[in-house]
Amino acid sequence: MSAGDLLVGPFNRVEGDLEVRLEIEDARVKAAYVNSPLFRGFEPMLLGKSPMDALTITPRICGICSISQSAAAAQALANAAGIQPTPQGALIAALLHGVENMCDHLTHFNLFFMPDFARPGYAGRLWHERAMARFTAMKGSALRQATEARAQLLHIVGLLGGKWPHTLAIQPGGVTRAPTARDRIRIGSTLTAFRRYLEDVVFGAPVEAFIELTSTNELRAWTRGDAGLFIEIANDLELGRMGIGPGRYMSFGAYPQGNARSFGPGVWEDGSVRPLDTADIREDLSHAWMLGEDAHPTRGQTAPDEDMSEPGYSWCKAPRLAGQTVETGAFARQLVDGHALANDLATQGSSVLARVAGRLLEIARTQLLLERWADAIVPEKRFLDEVTLPNHGEGEGLVEAARGSLGHWLRIEEGRIAGYQIIAPTTWNFSPRDGDGTPGPLEAALVGAKVEPGEDTPLAVQHIVRSFDPCMVCTVH
Repeated sequence: MSAGDLLVGPFNRVEGDLEVRLEIEDARVKAAYVNSPLFRGFEPMLLGKSPMDALTITPRICGICSISQSAAAAQALANAAGIQPTPQGALIAALLHGVENMCDHLTHFNLFFMPDFARPGYAGRLWHERAMARFTAMKGSALRQATEARAQLLHIVGLLGGKWPHTLAIQPGGVTRAPTARDRIRIGSTLTAFRRYLEDVVFGAPVEAFIELTSTNELRAWTRGDAGLFIEIANDLELGRMGIGPGRYMSFGAYPQGNARSFGPGVWEDGSVRPLDTADIREDLSHAWMLGEDAHPTRGQTAPDEDMSEPGYSWCKAPRLAGQTVETGAFARQLVDGHALANDLATQGSSVLARVAGRLLEIARTQLLLERWADAIVPEKRFLDEVTLPNHGEGEGLVEAARGSLGHWLRIEEGRIAGYQIIAPTTWNFSPRDGDGTPGPLEAALVGAKVEPGEDTPLAVQHIVRSFDPCMVCTVH
């Protein structure tokens, strides 16, 4: 490693393994190279198996976003069969998925992101002692409150899905358990208690008040709850200027029910949203330790280069949409869906502030969705239809995990899985360079980050990395 290089990693408080090589010049990051150093190989495991086995195997990719994987697999199977789940089945699937995404956002804010502000490097800042009291790892008061609230909310998954993680409740034709009238009341009570936590602790105000924010100036003036402490810190450290991404955002659309999605799909760029065409997706292998040719995921393969040949430097492929990088995640979702606050934040770029604020905004908006879905449960309706899969066919399953757009692409031949490719949110965000030399979204966002004297894991770099909420075990499956 040359004198101007710094290898950062493995990162703590990140799901999975992550290394970042930084080129440093004049105490700032000149270039970044992001490495996903752990190959796992779930996609090859699926080859030759019964298509329905995907429902059992793919959720094991990850222990914190397994419902996202389950929902994507079920959608790919349903798409291959040419059917949709029953309306009530889709409703319960959305409820299960929304609870998991909510829990992931809560975990990220309290356990992964905010503890960095309790570090000694920020001693003397007006907010530092409060940050230490609330967010010091293993000790902060916010951590226990968050884990207790999260555990209570996950009771809904236990009630409807049997267990978490790795539930098998979500199927191509709906869900395996029809809730009763009593279940509906229990779900409503759980959501009421969780709303109380959000309003007393996270926002210090009704969730609707945070949803009604329309501008960056209004956000910067928010002083209540743990969200207010974050905003105070963000204002002081200028997190709105840190970690600016490529300025192009994608969402597959979240929580499908029939032909509609609760958060809309599309691609945001230069102030407007255009339709998303997944036929434009290609997986670039030029800088990945992968063999084969660039291809759309329906024709791609996962063949690891055991020699780890150059110019490869990561097990992560480089997915591109029409040849371009896109950022994905909660902020991208809220931006594509057209929320005014997200649109105003986007005028400054997808900064650390924007990504975390987008996540907080989504927590508030998802609470309303969960309440609405719970009210819409009709126990007398049908929740599951039988599905007959074709002996030959293809399917595409598109969902929005907490960290962003997740796609499963399935090919069936002679009744067995002949191809299965997954592109996870962190694959998009933490991709290496492509054949044109264009850096992935995180690599681009790290350029310009400060590196203070003596820092071996620069605080600015940590804030930027964690603002994306990486899940590295999903990245290379």
